[in-house]
Amino acid sequence: MLKLYNKYVLILYNCYEVVTIKIHYMTFGCKVNLYETECIKELLVSEGYEIAESEKNADIFIINTCTVTSESDKKLRKTVNRIRKLSPDSIIALIGCFVQAFPDKAKELNAEILIGNGNKTEILSALKEYLECKVDQLYMRDNSVNSTFEPMCLGGFQKKTRAFLKIQDGCNQFCTYCIIPKARGRICSKPVDEIRKEVEILAENGYKEVVIVGINLSFYGKEFGLRLIDAIETVCSVDGIERVRLGSLEPEVISDEDIERMSSQKKLCPQFHLSLQSGCDRTLKAMNRHYTSEEYAEIVKKLRSTFKNCAITTDIMVGFPDETEDDFEKSYNFVKNMNFSQAHIFPYSKREGTIAYKMENQVDETIKNERAKKMAAVTGKSHIEFMESHINGVYPVLFEREQSLEFHNGHTPDYLFIKVLKKSCEKSLRNQIFYVKIDKIENDCCIGHIIQ
Repeated sequence: MLKLYNKYVLILYNCYEVVTIKIHYMTFGCKVNLYETECIKELLVSEGYEIAESEKNADIFIINTCTVTSESDKKLRKTVNRIRKLSPDSIIALIGCFVQAFPDKAKELNAEILIGNGNKTEILSALKEYLECKVDQLYMRDNSVNSTFEPMCLGGFQKKTRAFLKIQDGCNQFCTYCIIPKARGRICSKPVDEIRKEVEILAENGYKEVVIVGINLSFYGKEFGLRLIDAIETVCSVDGIERVRLGSLEPEVISDEDIERMSSQKKLCPQFHLSLQSGCDRTLKAMNRHYTSEEYAEIVKKLRSTFKNCAITTDIMVGFPDETEDDFEKSYNFVKNMNFSQAHIFPYSKREGTIAYKMENQVDETIKNERAKKMAAVTGKSHIEFMESHINGVYPVLFEREQSLEFHNGHTPDYLFIKVLKKSCEKSLRNQIFYVKIDKIENDCCIGHIIQ
């Protein structure tokens, strides 16, 4: 710590010695966290802090935490312990959901700075104050959650082709298995005029695709008397942006009018991630989900009839407390009939601080894993069928950063992962859209060639 303090003093007094403080950033969890980390990174770079690509070169570690499962907490603890051994003189700052939801447990970790979700951008003043104090003590900001949307604006994602745009925070739904309302507070939204300004900056910086994200995205604008479609139309109206993609959606608030208005936005990608959780109504009720399986299926039907060949992706939980074999079979058969293009299957994990944590009839871990394996098999089959339906079709592909010496990589509007052999086109295709004919399916992706 003394070595880092001396660095800070040299910078503070404008000494001639060239000195920089380097920060390594780490993000756990969702796309909202990724967005927030990038905003903090831009803020600190503008103040003279440098980015440390390697942990070994870092003076400060800023970790944006997740606490959606107990496994997330364990991973965080291991990471903090590893960093402390690697770099005992560094400053570790923990920000975000874990600190917000479990402040007492956060204090037990070997970190110098703790900031919840109330105002993450206060990390700048927190670092300055901590360095100026030159004391080894815990620094913790007021842990109240903002009732309004925290102002953040991002010019771009480092090394990324597509940009995430956070427009909503918080959740009022209180699913019985979920800690997020405690970690993120109540719903709040980014004003439309601020959305437009940020997207215009992204367009000026060369981004062609924007992914709209939020903690409970479907509830965007409720406090303003607006709806998510109002934000979608705003983003789509910005010149230079060619694709607009949506993050995860809660299905129950998507209306017929929303779908009709979305269909008129030609930039909107026909991929909808509708969180299902279970196809059994008894389980959905126990989860405090606010729709039935029939209502969910009806929304999917409307989307598929409105958007030609659209992709419907989802999340499915198995082994929720008191889920019987009959309940699981109902969920399994529902999922089988839905033909999801892709699905994230996961066993229920007990989360301290939630209602489900204390529920009776917790399902045995072995049974959970068996059910997850069975559910994954049926969704894996429908995923392959979805990919195969694209063979011989021609689709626009936005190419991304090359991660292979052999292939150019990109995605279609419905988020199929596409590979094109580099020997057919040696130049970089990054951040460009080309039409690709799909030739075959290989290793869970589509292989194709560019149509000139």
